[in-house]
Amino acid sequence: MRPTAVIVTGLALGLSAVGCAHQSAGEHAGWQREFGVAKRALASSGRGTYFTLEPGTRATYEGVEDGEPHRLIITVLNRTKPVDGVETRIVEEREWVAGKLEEVSRNYFALDRATGDVYYFGEDVDMYKDGHVSNHEGSWQSGVKGARFGLGMPGSPYVGQRYYQEVAPSQAMDRAEIVSTTTSVTCPAGEFHNCVRTEETSPLEPGTKEYKAYAPGVGLVVDGTLKLVKVETGTR
Repeated sequence: MRPTAVIVTGLALGLSAVGCAHQSAGEHAGWQREFGVAKRALASSGRGTYFTLEPGTRATYEGVEDGEPHRLIITVLNRTKPVDGVETRIVEEREWVAGKLEEVSRNYFALDRATGDVYYFGEDVDMYKDGHVSNHEGSWQSGVKGARFGLGMPGSPYVGQRYYQEVAPSQAMDRAEIVSTTTSVTCPAGEFHNCVRTEETSPLEPGTKEYKAYAPGVGLVVDGTLKLVKVETGTR
């Protein structure tokens, strides 16, 4: 997943080789890492206020990063995958830079229908160079090598809420803080109000920050410099 999101979803997610063993407990203070949800309560399909796992949903984002045009398509596939004892929904992300495919990731999510919370169980990543897969950097799964699932998007977010999206020591430790629940956003897909704005950081990448916005009933509408162009539904 890009240091970003999931679709009507959200998520995503910067990585580094710096070991968590060298991090102090203070770096995690104030951030929720344990979620106490019963795995049997999680479902592979459904819709939260800011995040959907309804198969066939596809969102397209466009923007410019580092002077180059980027295009991101996030699709909720009609496929599931068992991860850490949970049937998860596969959400595929494809990203192009200057017209060339750069990354394809298959992200694994599950929904608590009672709360609307969406949990993130990992991803398989294909990084491309010159039209060929060059590596799988960023791949991880809950239940493997000490990794645990994180909270992709809360169903009832509040300002000041801080939580880990990924808990994969030394690999992926992205976390998010809710900085607003009343943001207004204008993008090619339309004008959205009462959006949730998040600030994403990682103890593996000190000083790096990413901002996203999620519209109620829609999902991710802004991912850094990328903005929502359109949302489509149907069988994929």
